[in-house]
Amino acid sequence: MVCIRLRVGIKMLVAVGICFVAIPLVERDLAAQTVAAPAAPRSSAKPTADENQSDTKNAPGGSVKPGGSVKREKAPAFTRVDLDGKGEPRALQTAVARYRISSGDYQGAVIDLIGAVHIGEKAYYEELNERFKGYDVVLYELVANPDDKPRKGRERRGINPVGSLQTGMKDSLKLAFQLEEIDYSPKNFVHADMSPEEFGEDMARRNDGLVSMFARIMGAGFATQGSKKNAEAQADMMAAMLSGDALKMRRAMAKQFDSMDNQMAGLADKEGKSTLLTERNAKAFEVMDRELKTGHRNIGVFYGAGHFPDMHARLLRDFNAESMGIEWLDAWDLRSGAIK
Repeated sequence: MVCIRLRVGIKMLVAVGICFVAIPLVERDLAAQTVAAPAAPRSSAKPTADENQSDTKNAPGGSVKPGGSVKREKAPAFTRVDLDGKGEPRALQTAVARYRISSGDYQGAVIDLIGAVHIGEKAYYEELNERFKGYDVVLYELVANPDDKPRKGRERRGINPVGSLQTGMKDSLKLAFQLEEIDYSPKNFVHADMSPEEFGEDMARRNDGLVSMFARIMGAGFATQGSKKNAEAQADMMAAMLSGDALKMRRAMAKQFDSMDNQMAGLADKEGKSTLLTERNAKAFEVMDRELKTGHRNIGVFYGAGHFPDMHARLLRDFNAESMGIEWLDAWDLRSGAIK
């Protein structure tokens, strides 16, 4: 039984990473496959998420003090499980967190952190495709060469263990894959991530690797295993996996996202940095600074939600930004009868 619980715990932690932080092995595999994509047809589907779900009470509300010092405060949650009136899980949601730069050369610019889950409902990705049309630029994550864009609609099958796990999750949960559904071809899509060479060099400089990073995630996960809430969540996940029921698996996995921040924080080394999170974020913000200098004032940052606590801190600290609130989008349908 202990061995089974250990295996389930490992799968849950890896699954969280796959869903909310783009795994470099998968991306490097993609970079080797993709070519500059031709313009893909626009989705005509209307937004499916409730655009009146803006949740300002959960917004960080950071403010800039005279002299440019930033009020420090804990980042908000960027994922949540929304419950219906009976307390039953309705949807796994991701945030669209809006920030406005309040002073300096970029005063008035609006930055939206658009949380991504790399496996989600097809309608969720259709909603995002429509939203992306409204931005001057959309900065997107992908460890790939800047000119290589995923081709919408191209089905991929993993050729490495991580890719296989991601494909298996998509099939088991009856969901769609982000890189097959998001249209990356529009001109306003701008690559804002490391190249495979930059990623490899940074990993080597830190003497780091996927094994050691996942070991740190595991350590953060095990630190919470003694809690009653975590024990219940693991029991639910075990039962769901044994049942093979896609809805039960969705609900059980969604519960794990409450502790995602602690698990992703486990990626950091003793200096509080990691190639997978903080250093890729630094690269993204270099690109954002460049785009702001060109005059763009309405920017979307489309990254895995696990990157956002660090990005939140960077916006307040380095860009004199203030939070303007959070809107929530439905990524997974968790209602009874959601899966036919």
